[in-house]
Amino acid sequence: MSDRLDIEIDDQGIATVSLNRPDKRNAIDWPMLRAWIDAQKQLGKTAGLRGVIIRGHGASFCAGLDFAAFGKTPARIVQAFFQPGGRDANLFQQACIGWRQLPVPVAAAIHGHCFGGGIQLALGADFRFARADAEFSLMEAKWGLIPDMSGMITLRELIPIDLAKRLVMTAEVFSGEQARAWNLVTELTDEPEQAARDLLGQIAQRSPDAVAAAKGLLHETWQADDDKALAAERRWQRRLLVGDNQRIAVKRNLAGSDKPFARRRIKSL
Repeated sequence: MSDRLDIEIDDQGIATVSLNRPDKRNAIDWPMLRAWIDAQKQLGKTAGLRGVIIRGHGASFCAGLDFAAFGKTPARIVQAFFQPGGRDANLFQQACIGWRQLPVPVAAAIHGHCFGGGIQLALGADFRFARADAEFSLMEAKWGLIPDMSGMITLRELIPIDLAKRLVMTAEVFSGEQARAWNLVTELTDEPEQAARDLLGQIAQRSPDAVAAAKGLLHETWQADDDKALAAERRWQRRLLVGDNQRIAVKRNLAGSDKPFARRRIKSL
């Protein structure tokens, strides 16, 4: 794994992914971008994984793209822009949206700066816990650009289009408190990492297959029409009904069994 990320997994199976470029406020350079994608692949193959927390070392979560670093290797920007990163995404997009493809809940713990690609990374998580004094911005307009790291998928699920236009067109900086009011943050807390760990620990008490299916179902159906949503419910439920973990869940609830859940059968979303 790159020195741009630290990954630790606790005894509950919850991985902590720490952005490790604190001297640059964890700004994204080429090694950081690749490290996010490599981490997604590594964690996707990790047996017993039950959740992921994304955080930043130092004073900030992530200050966005390091234009000075990328400016030294412009060919790599072109390469990353056109090179497939997974499914229909390029490398920049996959680095953020790829967390959705993990069959476990992912939470971002946000403090300090959360700008540009940093906010798109956070939006790729399932939950966002932030300090009230954190600073957010869709910063791309400042550089004559638009958000292009999957933000158009994740923003539309959370805010109305007029607010999205405002934030994308102005690049204004706003607080964690305002981000919560606009529904960009799940919860405000003085201890974002601990709040994320508490929630993921609670989710880890449930069947790992049911959790994976719930994540897959909700992402698939949230913007879908009624027929597709109903079909998706049936398809995901069939997968659970034929699995060991559904039977274990029933025994744990009805018979007081303390049998641990089996290894998750749903490997990816």
